Amino acid sequence: MPHNTATLFPPATFETPAVSQELFREAMSLLGAPVVLVTTDGPAGRQGLTVSAISSVSDAPPTVLVCLNRSNRSHQAFLKNGVIGISVLSPTHHDLARVFASRSVEPDEKFAQGDWVLGETGSALLSDALVTLDCEIDATHSAGTHDVLFCAVKSISTSADAEHGLAWFSRDFHHLPVKRA
Repeated sequence: MPHNTATLFPPATFETPAVSQELFREAMSLLGAPVVLVTTDGPAGRQGLTVSAISSVSDAPPTVLVCLNRSNRSHQAFLKNGVIGISVLSPTHHDLARVFASRSVEPDEKFAQGDWVLGETGSALLSDALVTLDCEIDATHSAGTHDVLFCAVKSISTSADAEHGLAWFSRDFHHLPVKRA
């Protein structure tokens, strides 16, 4: 369970910005991002969705952040379960990314696709993902319509076989080559 919460822009005091939502969304569509599935499981049930709002925060201790819209139906499950599985996708997961992005697909239908394993936190991780991060939610900060989840990474798995990663740019999927040392 997150132990530290703060509100950066409380909804009641958030002023309408000078920049329109449409202009902001158009600008953000030109900011490339990874395509990942985030999942949770626990007392609040199993949920998952596709996100591109994820970033590394620190390597000491290993921490990432994930942004979730508070109006998303799975939002509360992530907070109540306190754990999050992150599966970084490759181009072979293009269709799975669309399924997990759909609001009309129920959680059981989503998880019926793909090959899943349980991480040490109990979150589902895609077995053939480019990278998986098994995390506990360490802190939550609210900003505008979203919560920023700061996640302590408990374990990492990488694919030795993947040749490309999947990125979201200009409202479409793109393949990025994996450079091996």
